This record gives sequence, C-alpha cells and structure tokens, in this order.
Amino acid sequence: MDKIVLITYNPELMCFGHVLIYALDFDQKGYDVKIVIEGGAAKLVSTLKNPEAPFYALYQRVKEKGLIDVVCQACAAKLGAIDDAREQGLPVGGDLMGHPSMETYLKDGYRVITF
Repeated sequence: MDKIVLITYNPELMCFGHVLIYALDFDQKGYDVKIVIEGGAAKLVSTLKNPEAPFYALYQRVKEKGLIDVVCQACAAKLGAIDDAREQGLPVGGDLMGHPSMETYLKDGYRVITF
C-alpha cells in the first residue's frame, strides 16, 4: 500500500480545500493517507468549524475518516486555534520543538507532499 502524508502550511483556504480533496481521493483509491496541519494553515481549523465556511463539508468528511493525523501544537497555539482543534477532537502534537517531525513519516515509509 502506498503511504502519503500531505503537509499543509498555506493559510489560504483555497489551497487547503485542495489538500482535503487530494486526501479524500487518495483514501478512496486505497492509499494510506494522512494530513498534517502546520504553519499558517493551523488557523483554518477555527475557520472551518463554521458550517457556513467554504469547504466545510469536505473538512467534515476528512475529519470523519480520521485523515487528519496531527495539528501543529506550536502553530495552533500561536494562531489561537489550539482550543478549536481540541474541541473538534483533532490530534494536536509537536514532538519537534512543538512541531510535528517530518522524519517520523519518512521513517514510516510515507512520501511527503507539502502545500
């Protein structure tokens, strides 16, 4: 099985929407796919809790499927989104100075794609 991790830093909602679409596509095609929400993208967990937000439905599907592996602890805290991430039941972590380590995914055989 192919393993892919999509690491999203970009805070632009349109870019994040594409990450959600790609994750669902990979999942449907049988890939082991994970999303890591890093950098400025961490604030989007607050934006997308609103049912009126663009891509809300896609975001809900990705969450229901458990495709979000981690939200960066340091970035979510800095951007005021850590409470929203936790309230949504998203994993929050940062084993590398408060940030998720890419090396962990590489060691586990994931191909890393960044946005």
